[in-house]
Formats: sequence, structure tokens, C-alpha cells
Amino acid sequence: MADKAVLVEERQARQSRFVAGLLRGGAGGLIFGLPMMMTMELWALGFTIHSARLLLSALLAIPLLFVLAQHMGFERTFTWHEAMRDAIIAYAIGIMTSALILFMLGILKSGMSADEWVGKIAIQAIPASIGALLGRSQLGAERKGDDKEDGDEDGGDGDADDQLSTSYSRELFMMAIGALFLSLNVAPTEEIILISYKMTHWHSLATILVSIALMHGFVYALAFRGGHELSENTPRWHALVRFTLPGYVVALGVSLYTLWVFGRLDDTAWTQILMTTTVLAFPGSIGAAAARLIL
Repeated sequence: MADKAVLVEERQARQSRFVAGLLRGGAGGLIFGLPMMMTMELWALGFTIHSARLLLSALLAIPLLFVLAQHMGFERTFTWHEAMRDAIIAYAIGIMTSALILFMLGILKSGMSADEWVGKIAIQAIPASIGALLGRSQLGAERKGDDKEDGDEDGGDGDADDQLSTSYSRELFMMAIGALFLSLNVAPTEEIILISYKMTHWHSLATILVSIALMHGFVYALAFRGGHELSENTPRWHALVRFTLPGYVVALGVSLYTLWVFGRLDDTAWTQILMTTTVLAFPGSIGAAAARLIL
């Protein structure tokens, strides 16, 4: 009977942590998604964006959330089933949060077509769902304690997962998440296109160099919490070549993809595409560098 009572208490505690995770997820989706929900360009893009591109973005969001859920779900995950569950729940939170806020703001109206409703909600649900998962790390004050406790109960799996989370591929993935998050906030705006037309090639080169310097400074030189301090025996160029430069390439790729999805590169010369991508990669690189500091 005592063992059964202990199991019931553990199950209730686990359910309580999961519900708390859901609430933090809703708050995270609101905090991270609200700036985009109140952006006029995204309201229009929800209706004008090419349906194939919107569908592709929605489909790609599932594996992105799945991998992210393995790192920070609503509760500590140990199997791919739990990670997939958290990813689906986060997507659902993103959809519901986007629909409620857009309806409350009068962006969604009863007279609109179903296509317009779906488009506006779908384009907003992606950042909101990412924010729902990020809510665990940003709003969960007990995260480290809970994770350690869960890892101890499971025979030290927490340490193994921490090692996995700092693997090279996971580092690049987290950089991509950070770059995507900031890129989504500014890519739909007309200012990105305007800035790219105002810039010269020298401005573009300076932007690239400053972006790389800031990325390197954010993560390594300034030794922020969550950054990577180099040992005395490690060459100074090692971090630049292994992490900073690949991270900037990731930010460029994310920026190019985001601009393509939003139709910002249609009927545009390749030189202007490079300029626009460089402009968007500036905030994208900052997001990539900050990813390991905040995720």
C-alpha cells in the first residue's frame, strides 16, 4: 500500500509539473508571439502568402518543435514519444493563442473567408509555438532543480542529456532557432527591403563583419552566462572557425529561407537578394549568438 501511495504521489507531482509547463507554455507563446501578432505586414502576408510556402513552413515546424522539445519540453522528456507529444501540444498552444489574440484585436472577423483565417493563424502559430516551448526555460524558475531531480530518479540520464544538448549539431540547431526567432519578427517589414536598397556594397561588407564580431563577442569574448569560455590551451581562432563562422552561415541560411517564404525575393536580382539577406542576417546573427544564452 505504501508503494502504491508513493506511485500515486509521484504521478500527481508529474501531472502538476506538466500542467505548470502548459501554463508557462501559454505565457511563452504570448510573450514571444505577441510582437508578430501586432505587425500589420504579417496580417497581410497571412492572406497573400503562397499556399505551398505556408504549407511547407507549417510542416517544417513539426520536426523543428520535436527537436526543440527534446531539449526543453513542458517537462523533462526521455523518449521520442514524449518529445513528439510536447511538440504537438506546443503547436496547439501556438494555434489557439494566435487565434484568440487575432480575434480579440479584430484582425480575424466573421466575414472573412476560411482561407484568410487559416493563413493568418498558421503564419502566427509558428513563432507562438516556439515561444510555448521556450516558456519552460524562460519562465520556469525550478527548471534546473526539477531536471536534476528527474535525472537522479532515472539513473543519471540528466547528465547524458546535458552532454547531448551541448553537442556540435545541437549547438548549430539552437543557433538556427535563435536566428529564426529574430528573423521572423523583422523579415515581414518593409524596412528590411528599404534598408537593403539604401546600402552600398561597402555597407553590406561592414554589416557582415560587425555581425560576425558581435556573434563572437556575445558567446565567447564576453563570457556571458551560458556562453563558452575557452581554455588556456585552446587557440583563439578555434572558436571563431568552429562556432562563430558556421553560426553566421546558419543565420544567413535562415534569413534567406525566411525571406523566400514571405515572398520578399520574388522577381528580385541576385545582387539585391544578397543585400537583403545580409540585412536580415544582422538581427538573425544576434539571435543565433544569444540562443545559447537564453535557451
